[in-house]
Amino acid sequence: MMASFAQFGNELYSGKRSYDIVGRRRRWFMISAVLLLLSVVLLLTRGLNPGIEFRGGSEFMISGTAITDQQPAHDALAEVAPTQEARVSTVGTNAVRVQTEELTDEETTELRELLAEAYEVDVNDVTASFVGPTWGQSVTNKALRGLVIFLVLVTVVMALYFRRWTMAAGALVALLHDLVITVGLYAGVGFEVTPATVIGFLTILGYSLYDTVVVFDKVRENTEGVLDQSRYTYAEAANLAVNQTLVRSINTSVLAVLPVASILFVGAFLLGAGTLRDIALALFIGMIVSTASSVFIAAPVEVALRGRNPAVREHTEKVMAARERRAAEAAASGEDPEAALADARPGGLVAGAHLGQRAQPRRKRQRR
Repeated sequence: MMASFAQFGNELYSGKRSYDIVGRRRRWFMISAVLLLLSVVLLLTRGLNPGIEFRGGSEFMISGTAITDQQPAHDALAEVAPTQEARVSTVGTNAVRVQTEELTDEETTELRELLAEAYEVDVNDVTASFVGPTWGQSVTNKALRGLVIFLVLVTVVMALYFRRWTMAAGALVALLHDLVITVGLYAGVGFEVTPATVIGFLTILGYSLYDTVVVFDKVRENTEGVLDQSRYTYAEAANLAVNQTLVRSINTSVLAVLPVASILFVGAFLLGAGTLRDIALALFIGMIVSTASSVFIAAPVEVALRGRNPAVREHTEKVMAARERRAAEAAASGEDPEAALADARPGGLVAGAHLGQRAQPRRKRQRR
């Protein structure tokens, strides 16, 4: 299995096996548009579910209880504040968290006693705290400010590093694509948005950028001097780069997603560690989406923008015209047109192929 996967990677790197990812970019753009539309619809219909840190309110934590049902908490709140609705969640195996709107001191004391009685614990085992909405607003403003600064710096650094504004634009489109889809799917699941969730959203931007930079670095390497030859086009050289980094992207994403998935599914759903599921869900969705976007969105967008350059467009037309002439000449002489165009493709190094001992430097014999 490992040998076959390694051979698969070697064939992708050498160009022996190739998937026309860049050439089918309209298909990926349509799929991306559908996902973006779905995410926007989820955001507009369901909306984000802000946690108590953002909306403010009172929170009660009941520890050491053998009863983890949610109904006793709802009944207790109905006696104190009938117009309010509690948000009840289980934390671990012997704790219950109850969140309400802001309560007065008298209502807080009364609800503590009712919760202690309902869950058969001592009053001291029920802690109450109040969170003001101003703290959540401060976190939101800082997160938005950090997001804007991050995107601006990414655009500048990418443009300076690659010396191509098209790569900076492709990376920026991929980042916004990942952020919108992740936030939309998160809203669809309905988990609360906490400060940990915001940290998860910002983390996936860095992960997405890392994967995109690796792909673009290979694209720049393959397309260096591409206009000085007539075997293949800029898009074909970029497509080879995407294929060459495909196995690496798969390996990196699998290794990154597995521990996050274990935290999300084992920790949050099986063990009831509700405090981890917010950031775990954001990272789980974001890592998968960002890996796909670096392959199917960032590079194709860069090629589409680069293809508008007059020099690149003229070179592409020249290469395609030369291929048509060669195919026509081969058909006229009775040869197979595909065989005549066998070398009309970009290719990388073939793993394991070398010149043997002839490529090694010869050592001078020492006189004795």
